[in-house]
Amino acid sequence: MSTVAEQFSAAAKANFESNLALFTDFTTKAFSGVEKLIDLNLSAAKASLEESNAATQKLFAAKDPQEFFSLSASLAQPNTEKAIAYGRHFASIASSTQAELTKAAEAQVAEHKRKVIEFVDQASKNAPPGAEGAVAFVKSAIGSANAGYEQFAKSTKQAVETLESNVNNAVDQLSQAATKTATAARAKK
Repeated sequence: MSTVAEQFSAAAKANFESNLALFTDFTTKAFSGVEKLIDLNLSAAKASLEESNAATQKLFAAKDPQEFFSLSASLAQPNTEKAIAYGRHFASIASSTQAELTKAAEAQVAEHKRKVIEFVDQASKNAPPGAEGAVAFVKSAIGSANAGYEQFAKSTKQAVETLESNVNNAVDQLSQAATKTATAARAKK
């Protein structure tokens, strides 16, 4: 049987290793999300440059002001649709990255919780007689901390879901407005 000090040392080492693994996992997932956003932005910039060049050539080829303005109006609609698609893709990357980070954190917290309970149970077995009250207090404090964390996690998850819903609704409304504007512009022609 090991002493409480040895158990505490082993628990501290395991906690450090666990935190290091979590940090590494978080960093990997965050860099993956940033990499996806950079790829999205590079693709969008490249496509925008190519499309701007083609649009400029079309506009310079216009034979009169009416054709110029007609071409300008016709080129605006695809840009709005592309901006909406970009916004959706950006939100999707951010949401999936956040979900991966949340999943990793929840798994880590569950593992920490299990290890702390295991440590307290093991330490309570080796506690001197008369320390039952202190052990009960520690167990109660751990239970309260876990309940508080679970409520915080639930509130955070609800807030993120609400934010995602609001972003999706805003993008949908923008998309509907752009479609109505395009339809009205075509009807005037």
